[in-house]
Amino acid sequence: MADQNQKPELFELNNGTMHVLITNVGCAITSLSVPGKDGTLSDVVLGFDSVDPYLNGVAPYFGCIVGRVANRIKDGKFTLDGVQYSLPVNKPPNSLHGGNVGFDKKVWEVIEYKKGETPSITFKYHSKDGEEGYPGDITVTVTYTLTSKTTLRLDMEGVPKDKPTLLNLAQHTYWNLAGHSSGNILDHSIQIWANHITPVDENTVPTGEIKPVKGTPFDFTSEKRIGDTINQVGIGYDHNYVLEGGDEKEGLKHAAKVRDPSSSRVLNLWTDAPGMQFYTGNYVNGVSGKQGAVYGKHAGLCLETQVFPDAINHPNFPSVVVRPGQKYQHSMLFEFSVG
Repeated sequence: MADQNQKPELFELNNGTMHVLITNVGCAITSLSVPGKDGTLSDVVLGFDSVDPYLNGVAPYFGCIVGRVANRIKDGKFTLDGVQYSLPVNKPPNSLHGGNVGFDKKVWEVIEYKKGETPSITFKYHSKDGEEGYPGDITVTVTYTLTSKTTLRLDMEGVPKDKPTLLNLAQHTYWNLAGHSSGNILDHSIQIWANHITPVDENTVPTGEIKPVKGTPFDFTSEKRIGDTINQVGIGYDHNYVLEGGDEKEGLKHAAKVRDPSSSRVLNLWTDAPGMQFYTGNYVNGVSGKQGAVYGKHAGLCLETQVFPDAINHPNFPSVVVRPGQKYQHSMLFEFSVG
């Protein structure tokens, strides 16, 4: 699965205030500790103590980068430049998060690892033409940097070789700002800078419509407790929000703000992606995690900034096609505070 010289490892980014562990298996964030009120450090991501469960795909994509194409592709089929492609249907009836062995289960190469005040790590993976049914060779790099005392920046790039391909990467960390083992996130509140969602069919694939959230349980245009309306949307939120672009920071637009009342931790998320999948961990079911914690339904929430799901099959959605001479770029900024 990996080059002979690539072995699964854990790497640390630590700037004295914030402490992050990341593995080269799927570039997954396995642990992220930040201060809450009274300066108490807690680990706010769901995950495992060792790298093996990540390699074996035990969890529903804890902490990792998903690709070549995040989210669902309807019936595992798409057409590019007149050629039809078939992908593994690993979440029937659709293809999900890159197929059977997506980027999340690959051991990436570490090409740069810096310590100091703004520590960073860069991972690289070369995906070959035909891998998991996708056309075209593409080289992907992922860089995590602690840019300030309580800010993590993520920069992702993809460069195709000589054929057009699809690329839509997402960061799939499950956040629980009260601490990874603290129970569910229903008391968290969230604000999302989006007036529309892309509604889905019975197999959670977008219908192609873009619908206003006003007057629906999907409206988070002002901050709202997640538990207040979650029972009105089936098993929970798992929907793509059309980001409108709040205020900007470092060239990225404000996507979401999450707050936990018990620890007073706040997470602000900024991105340059057009959409964000807001997911409330609906399929997490008794997963044995770090330090003996058992994660149940709604134990964490995901904020997966992305191009809209199944975009390749919807001409009215932003494109996920990357052609030779073009470069895919996607950045996220996770800014923690107490408030």
